[in-house]
Amino acid sequence: MRIILQKIVESLGEPGDIVQVADGYARNYLIPRGLAAPVTKGAVRHAERVKAGHEDRLRRHRGEAEALAGRLTKTPVRISVQAGDEGRLFGHVTPHQIAEAMSEQLGEKVDHRKIHLDEPIRSVGAHQVQIRLHPEVNATLTVDVVAS
Repeated sequence: MRIILQKIVESLGEPGDIVQVADGYARNYLIPRGLAAPVTKGAVRHAERVKAGHEDRLRRHRGEAEALAGRLTKTPVRISVQAGDEGRLFGHVTPHQIAEAMSEQLGEKVDHRKIHLDEPIRSVGAHQVQIRLHPEVNATLTVDVVAS
């Protein structure tokens, strides 16, 4: 069955894409959940408008993400935690703590799931943290961990 995607579906495509899927998958899953619509003459014209709107939103979100990335790379975030004599932390710094510190210190709210740590931060000092703001935009944030 040919359908027009209304929302992003991970394995199929983006809004406005016309794709071929199994009849049961379309009737029982995609269409009832509002993820897709059957292909008709009017629906094809509607799909073109949906696709144009989606591309405009992506372009606007990318611009906002690039501006945010510029602000995040300029200012470090300072996190105060308990540490031992040799600079080892009691525990580790989590993405959730980094997101809270960004919100408090910079006034920028970022979902903690977008913050990527290669390994947990377990020592005091400056650490580089990757933040995925948009599929095409990443920012590098400096996190200064200090002993309290």
